[in-house]
Amino acid sequence: MWQIFMKTLDLLKLGETAKIKAVHGENTSLRRRLLDMGLTKDTMVTLTRKAPLGDPIELNLRDYSLTIRKDDAKLVEVV
Repeated sequence: MWQIFMKTLDLLKLGETAKIKAVHGENTSLRRRLLDMGLTKDTMVTLTRKAPLGDPIELNLRDYSLTIRKDDAKLVEVV
C-alpha cells in the first residue's frame, strides 16, 4: 500500500530552501493570515533559524524574515 507523504514547512532543515505548493487549513482566517504574510504558491522559502526548543521558526522569503509558530508551518505544503 502506498503512503503519500506531504512535506510541510515545519519539516525543513536549517538552511534548506523549498517552494510553496499550497497553504491548507480549515480555519479560513488562519489560512488568510498566512497568505497575507506572503506564504503564497510558488514562493521560495528558506529556513534560517529555529528557537532553542524548536518553536517558533524563522523563514526568509521575498527579501524579508518571517517568524511563525510550528503549528502554523504545518499548514504550508512545500516541494
